[in-house]
Parts: sequence; structure tokens; C-alpha cells
Amino acid sequence: MKIDVRVPTLSDSVASGTLLPWRKQVGEMVARDETLVDLETDKVILEIPAPVSGTLLELRREEGAVVKADEVVAVIETGENGGAGVAAAKPAPAAPATVVPAPAASPVQPPSTPLPAAPAAASSAPGESRREPLSRLRLRVAERLVAAQHTAAMLTTFNEVNMQPVNELRQRFKAEFEVKHGVKLGYMSFFVRAVCRALEQFPLVNAAIDGNDIVWHGDVDIGIAISSPRGLVVPILRRAQTLSPAAIEAAIADFARRARESRLTLEELSGGTFSITNGGVFGSLLSTPILNPPQSAILGMHTIQERPVAESGQVVIRPMMYLALTYDHRLIDGRDAVQFLVAVKAALEAPEALLSEI
Repeated sequence: MKIDVRVPTLSDSVASGTLLPWRKQVGEMVARDETLVDLETDKVILEIPAPVSGTLLELRREEGAVVKADEVVAVIETGENGGAGVAAAKPAPAAPATVVPAPAASPVQPPSTPLPAAPAAASSAPGESRREPLSRLRLRVAERLVAAQHTAAMLTTFNEVNMQPVNELRQRFKAEFEVKHGVKLGYMSFFVRAVCRALEQFPLVNAAIDGNDIVWHGDVDIGIAISSPRGLVVPILRRAQTLSPAAIEAAIADFARRARESRLTLEELSGGTFSITNGGVFGSLLSTPILNPPQSAILGMHTIQERPVAESGQVVIRPMMYLALTYDHRLIDGRDAVQFLVAVKAALEAPEALLSEI
């Protein structure tokens, strides 16, 4: 029996995809649910699995072809001719497609997450140049970056925070926290909770523009930028305002693990009302993050650096971090943006309340 291999259902915002190199060739045996080819779309990379076991009889579309949902891309022979036996004659229900997220516009990995090895960069021979097409993912990233800068009136305000109180609190509770919850006490739980508290005071920073309307969000859904082998992704921490420090750290650790394993879902990468990006994990001292539309604000964290600061008329050395808030000035005035960032700073410099549920 001949069974068609079809492109899986795509999301409403993804019309087509490009076939990457085939993992199997005509005449080879394939097992049910085995990945035959990857499909690169504007947002993610989907794995197209074999619906049945058998022999790959025909490749209908070649590497590089642009295909649409439900389009037949290959044919598998089952039964005696395909060497798969009677049990394989009937196709199994389509397995959920594994998604590999596209790189995000302005993301960085949380400091509590181990960094994956960076993929080797392609190079050219000395004295020579080489040319290759941009992937659909990189083209989409470029499109979003340019669109964000042309659509929103982006402005960035800066502040700095003394991280010594957070460091002392982490040092005091980290062993107890890890034993009790099975996850390390990182910086992100402090920042997420500080952001949620500040957004309670300044809900406009959590809102968005939709045409001529303001959309006020009842929940704080924070995008947490994470590094993965295929690029930078921003899974969403849903209803972050309701989460304990342990729940935040566990969720971020889970996101990071599944990003490395290419097991994040489209739903986990969709939506979000605010984002946090951490250039500090890569050594960035200061940057201006780019908005992730339709969100109206993004907080940039940076490296912690010991610097001399003045306290009560004395010069002391403190672990300092620059914070950057990029916001859409069409919606958010400078006063609200600055006060929001000051509220985040104040929460981080008196962090006991942020760790009230350890």
C-alpha cells in the first residue's frame, strides 16, 4: 500500500515552509514517527515524521522547495512490497510536530541557565569570499527587527541597581532553596517578581496598542529570553504575577532544557505582554533592547560589575548592574517609564519581599 507523507498543519500566521535536506533517500527503510525531513518556516522548524513504517518509495519535493500545509512531499510503500508487514499497512495518527523555535529579536539567556555550545560558524578560505542565502528564520528576524523600529516610537531609559542585597540573599538561602525545591535560586526569580510588582503600579507598561485602541492585559505574561543551539528564543512565563520564586526558577529551567532538546511548542512561544532579556550573561555592560511587537516594553539586564559608588558620603565598592527599559513612546510617557524602572530598582535593592515564599 502506498501512503502519502504530508506537510503538517501550520499555524494561521505561517503560510508555507522550505524543505531542508532529506534525512532519508528513496529505497531506504523508514520507521513510523521517524523524522524524514525538517521544514523551515518563518517562525519555527518542524519535523515531518513518517506516518507509517515501510520503504521510502518517492520524494515528491526536493530540498529547498517551498511547500504548504497538507501538501504531499513523499510516498512510503508499506506491506510486503515495503517490507513492513501487515501491521504497518494502516497509517498511525499524525504525531505532534516537534518545533525548533526561530531566533528572537532581542533575547539573551538567563544567568541561571547553562549555556549550550555555540554552533560552528561557516568560514571562507583565505583571500576568498563565499555567499549563501539567508534562512527563512533569519529573514524573518530581520523583518521583525526592521518592522519594530519603523512601527514603534522606541525610546530607552537607563538606571543602575546595587545587586549586593540580592547576592547576599541568594547566598543565605540558596542551599535551603535547592534542597526544598530541587532547583537553583537564580537571579531571574528576583527580576520577574520585581517586574510584576512594578507593573502593578504602572499597568500601562504591560499594555499594548491595537489600531486606535489600548489593550489592557489582566495578566503579566513575561517572555524570558533563552539561548538554544539553533538560536535565541523567548518562551512565555504565563501569569507570572501568581508564581512563587520556586515556580519561576523551575519554569525557566524547564524552558532552557526543552529549548536545547528542540521541544518547545508554538503555544509556549506565542503571546506575552512584557519581555526580559539578559545581555549580561554574554558580558554586555550596556545595550538598548528592541521591542517584541505588539509588546510595549522590554527590560534589559546586563553584567554585574564591581564599581565604586557613593553611599552616605563614602566611596564603596558594590556589585552594580545597568538596567535598560526600551518602551513604545506612542503609549508610554517618559515619566511612567522612568518611574517603572525606579520601582524595579527599589524592589531589587530591598529583595526580602521578593523571596517571601521560599
